[in-house]
Amino acid sequence: MTMTSDDVIAILGPVDETLVAEVVATGATPAELAEAFAWANNDEALISEGRPLPAGRTAALIDLLVAEDEELD
Repeated sequence: MTMTSDDVIAILGPVDETLVAEVVATGATPAELAEAFAWANNDEALISEGRPLPAGRTAALIDLLVAEDEELD
């Protein structure tokens, strides 16, 4: 399922249009974005649960989300 800008905003909340476009351009699914969002915001808890480190599109999304957070700080 192709992700739309509405999907991105539903998962991330209000974000910059550039980030929305970059996320959609990855070709990721809403589930992959939700997983990336969880990892970007609470990686220690997910590691403690024994979840494998993300790869592929999920990892690319994490990079986008972390870079956006760093720009805001």
